[in-house]
Amino acid sequence: MAKANGERKRGFLSRLRKGLSRSAGSLTQGLGGVLTKRKLNDEALQDLEDILISADLGVETASAVTKTLAANRYNKQVDADEVKAVLADEIAARLAPVAIPFDFSGASKPHVVLVAGVNGTGKTTTIGKLANNLREEGKSVFIAASDTFRAAAIDQLKIWGDRAGATVISGNVGGDAAGLAFEALEKARAANADILLIDTAGRLQNKTDLMDELTKVVRVIGKLDATAPHSVLLVLDATTGQNAHSQVELFQKACNVTGLVMTKLDGTARGGVLVALASKFGLPVHAIGVGEAIEDLQAFDARSFARALVGLDANET
Repeated sequence: MAKANGERKRGFLSRLRKGLSRSAGSLTQGLGGVLTKRKLNDEALQDLEDILISADLGVETASAVTKTLAANRYNKQVDADEVKAVLADEIAARLAPVAIPFDFSGASKPHVVLVAGVNGTGKTTTIGKLANNLREEGKSVFIAASDTFRAAAIDQLKIWGDRAGATVISGNVGGDAAGLAFEALEKARAANADILLIDTAGRLQNKTDLMDELTKVVRVIGKLDATAPHSVLLVLDATTGQNAHSQVELFQKACNVTGLVMTKLDGTARGGVLVALASKFGLPVHAIGVGEAIEDLQAFDARSFARALVGLDANET
């Protein structure tokens, strides 16, 4: 088992670096343009800071990196690899406090997890992969197919449920999402299930009526368990870049987000946005996704992510 887990981790690290290659390539190209045959003077430092900000790393991270370099290498020749090493260390330090695995070991049973996000983030797929991971850990899992607006979402969850050995509670297309969540919680409690994952309709964060519906789901399940939901996961699509900031802000207001999952890091040059989100919100980042396969959703590791983001080998010390 340990050997299999080690091979799985190494495989994921390889896919992580490959997945983040677009982000790393964009950043490396920018660094090369700034540092070629130049000493690290004020102008070079300003250009470097601009490159880091344009890579969606955020002002705080960009400023911290340039200050570190200025303190140690000012008016000296530096190369891109030297900057990458400093950058990786700075990013890892900023991400380490938020790299927190899922924890469903609380007293509540079932542990109710509400999963939210805008259209197209990979929310339903994430629920299926999470259910599979939990089942591998020996947990009994129920899934509420409360994205009642999309028949495809319901069918997708049923397929994932069959694959993972999870019980899927579904209803009619167009039915009441909050009512279905309530029914699923009743059945999960009766079965003494460990986890209930509640899918919700993908919604744009600027659509007030849809956000109100999300708060209704929270309110209705609270009638059966006043402490539920015990976790609220917001699934973010890395390709949206800076728009992820407004998504976090508005979903926090609607349903008190407790943690983040970021998907589609393999399809964008904007993976650095995760660093800016960590600095701004400090919310736990539970997992990241770098592909469509079931093993491509893994617990978030700050150091591995930081090194892959700047194009360094995550396995190196």
